[in-house]
Amino acid sequence: MSASRFIKCVTVGDGAVGKTCLLISYTSNTFPTDYVPTVFDNFSANVVVDGNTVNLGLWDTAGQEDYNRLRPLSYRGADVFILAFSLISKASYENVAKKWIPELKHYAPGVPIVLVGTKLGMVLIPRTTSIETSIQIIYLGMGWVGAPGLNLGHSANGLEVHMSLPHRVSFYTNVDEIHFVSSNVLLFSLAADLRDDEQFFIDHPGSTPISAAQGEELRKQIESPSYVECSSKTQQNVKAVFDSAIKVVLQPPKKMKKKKSYVGCSIL
Repeated sequence: MSASRFIKCVTVGDGAVGKTCLLISYTSNTFPTDYVPTVFDNFSANVVVDGNTVNLGLWDTAGQEDYNRLRPLSYRGADVFILAFSLISKASYENVAKKWIPELKHYAPGVPIVLVGTKLGMVLIPRTTSIETSIQIIYLGMGWVGAPGLNLGHSANGLEVHMSLPHRVSFYTNVDEIHFVSSNVLLFSLAADLRDDEQFFIDHPGSTPISAAQGEELRKQIESPSYVECSSKTQQNVKAVFDSAIKVVLQPPKKMKKKKSYVGCSIL
């Protein structure tokens, strides 16, 4: 039996965009609750993608400038890079083309790059400010029956609404502010995209959202074969990130051949 092909996958990107959390989420199916500096140990395991078994090796790197000289040591022998930016950090998005692509082309020319937008869960944090929803939260006597991950509770000042996402979604100081559709049914909007929530970004000026279209535009700009948005916290598309990296190595996209232009000469 032949040995599985080894694929070295290296994650790069600005500090605090979620590279280490992405690796932890993928390898352990858990999400660290506190900020995690780059302490992820190199990981290797057999992975099956489209019927192909490969031995996937994962390397983590630190994005801070203090590591500019040491970081390229991890690039040697890389088969694919996962270049990550945060969907709620415009600076990390801009640094993809400004900093990371030049660095990777210099130290590892020709190695494919999978572009990844992290912290999708922060971009898609549900809000409870609209009555337009298809999910009903039903009040029955003294208890609440709701969707998974949604916790409703009373406090001295009113009703609190919590989600199993990064932080409290909203807080009503007056229960009367909630829209009652009938005597026993409340409707909450659980699918509003924060990309269109102006007030959230007024309150969080450093959290400029990156749209899917912007991500795709950047992918084309850096000539990446794949772009994936993911959430390490909810594990949405986490597996897809690494599957894409493996597929890029096993089935590299065909490069378009540039047509040579010939300059004709005339003999006088």
